[in-house]
Amino acid sequence: MNRLSVVIITLNEENNMAACLESVKWADEIIVVDSGSHDKTIEICKRYSNFVYEVPWQGFGKQKNSAVDLAHFDWILSVDADERVTPELKEEIQTLLKQEIDFSGYSISRKSYFEKRLILHCGWFPDYSIRIFNKKMGRFNDVQVHESVQIKGKTGYLKHSLIHYTYKNISDFLIRMNRYSTLAANDLFASKKKRTVLKMIFRPPAAFIKMYLVKGGYKEGFLGIILCGLYAFYTFVKYSKLWELNKNAKT
Repeated sequence: MNRLSVVIITLNEENNMAACLESVKWADEIIVVDSGSHDKTIEICKRYSNFVYEVPWQGFGKQKNSAVDLAHFDWILSVDADERVTPELKEEIQTLLKQEIDFSGYSISRKSYFEKRLILHCGWFPDYSIRIFNKKMGRFNDVQVHESVQIKGKTGYLKHSLIHYTYKNISDFLIRMNRYSTLAANDLFASKKKRTVLKMIFRPPAAFIKMYLVKGGYKEGFLGIILCGLYAFYTFVKYSKLWELNKNAKT
């Protein structure tokens, strides 16, 4: 039977950790990499795992790779603090691990909640990404935000979804948007992206149209307008910060 390491990165997640860890306590081990929490996150994590480490923040991709490198087993399940593994997904993963596995990794969908409402449109579902993988065949890329697992070999899909308790409210979105837009702008700047003024003008409305019309945001009612508008604003702020970085680099 294949053995499984769950990897989680944390920062001030005391309100999420118990429920998250409770949902994965069946795994062979849980690896937690914390980047400097000053709440009860580490205390809670140590109730569930003997492998809790403090690592200075490096960006999402590198931080998650630090957790992968600390894992004792080849098969990795990457979970965020605001996610939960359902009993159905747990059973599906356990069944998979009992078999001879033909794939290098598996994508899992997410059912995401805004406040207490499940959002199935706006591009929020199915939101597949590789979450289970053999660390000999895959690693996270090194981007600061919106990281993903890069796999050598074939990938498959699991049937059941993770539960994702995302933004608590609009204020929570705006707080995190400020951080994520800075990280995303830094990634774009490092990749030498230019023409930021045109992107500042055209990308935000394009993002709104894509999420609202193409991705079905209109089906979410007035909340759909809000979510699509917030994402368009995030896009504008991201490219505004990239413009600022390019401007400062010239002086």
